[in-house]
Amino acid sequence: MQADGLPLPSTWRPLRLETLVLLRWLAIGGQTIGVLFVAFGLGFPVPLPACLALIALSVGVNIVLVGRFGSAYRPTSVFAASQIAYDLLQLGCLLALTGGLQNPFAILLLAPVSVSATTLPQQATVVLGVLAALIATLLSVFHLPLPWDPSEALVFNRIYVIGIWVSLICGVVFIAAYTMRVAHEARQIGDALAATELALSRREQLSALDGLAAAAAHELGTPLSTIALAAKEMRGEAPAGSELAEDIELIIEQAARCRAILAKLRNLGSDEADPFAEVPLTDLLAEVARPHEGRGKVIAFASEKAAGPPPVFHRSVGLLYGLGNLIENATDFARQTVRIESSWDRSAISVTITDDGPGFAPELIARLGEPYLTSRPRDPQARDAHLPGGLGLGIFIAKTLLERTGGRLAFQNLDPAGHAQVRIVWPRSAIESNGR
Repeated sequence: MQADGLPLPSTWRPLRLETLVLLRWLAIGGQTIGVLFVAFGLGFPVPLPACLALIALSVGVNIVLVGRFGSAYRPTSVFAASQIAYDLLQLGCLLALTGGLQNPFAILLLAPVSVSATTLPQQATVVLGVLAALIATLLSVFHLPLPWDPSEALVFNRIYVIGIWVSLICGVVFIAAYTMRVAHEARQIGDALAATELALSRREQLSALDGLAAAAAHELGTPLSTIALAAKEMRGEAPAGSELAEDIELIIEQAARCRAILAKLRNLGSDEADPFAEVPLTDLLAEVARPHEGRGKVIAFASEKAAGPPPVFHRSVGLLYGLGNLIENATDFARQTVRIESSWDRSAISVTITDDGPGFAPELIARLGEPYLTSRPRDPQARDAHLPGGLGLGIFIAKTLLERTGGRLAFQNLDPAGHAQVRIVWPRSAIESNGR
């Protein structure tokens, strides 16, 4: 299943220019304060003109960017990466003038990489990480002395500088990998939840059409009855066998047909498809499975360990959509049979959906329900067996919607040969509260 309307990776623009500019203003303010404090507060020798020139360059870049594009502009990933690369280079030059890796502020080389890993594509983050590592390497060799009291000799052991270099490289790799992974999963969840809301919204819109049709049928019923009554009165006055009599009979016939159609429309909001009606669990499962019975697979129902009459569910859009998705997946992968078992007692209600197909891939069972998990083949015996599919957003949406109704899902294979099984369990209290 694919989510229509979601941004494609090639057009995704997560950052506003205002964010990049604001971060640079913070860096400019910190750099200015740091340089002036060392030069005038501590009285250490600092190449002040060169340092202030680098800071002024960043000020000019910010002013030009805001003036040309505006703060609300969303730059492309390449443009944003180029701005972060500039920040790295500017910081590297500033560090080269003030001691290189011996400067404790060398740790700030990690900040641009972190920003990139959070917001930009993986390729851009890798490039910026390599650039940060290259700058750190050059700073370990080429740099001016660290600003310090001229009357006191300050010598750093070479091994200590190498240790700082190693720590920076490790920091770049760790922050890039860790932050990039966390941000990627967060984006996936966000996109998948958006797709879930979209699917649910579409289902709700279809359900709303039932009520709209019923309302329209009610409003049209009165004028149609008036037309039929007037036509019947005209029939008594028209000469028998004339063209006028034939036209009147046609009007009466078509009016009766319209009334029959309106009667069907009027009942849409009150029949079994009404999303606000309550229905026993066994009837609900039969209703959800009905659209999939004509796909060449046998769908068998069973009620075991049932105490008392079937529990009554509130027919909600999420419940219908979630169960329908799971049953559809089972019929897609089943060889011949899908078995739907239901059971209930005083404390819990469960539905188990089992198919006789190849089963879930063992390495994916623990991750089922995550968005965009699509590495299972559709049919091992079909020509498209090498193509991924079947376990993408469908399972995620079903799991999300059913959990909103209070259910909990578990996935397993009944035996090594396959036979995938999905079990949904609701606390009895959750179903009773949803029905009120």
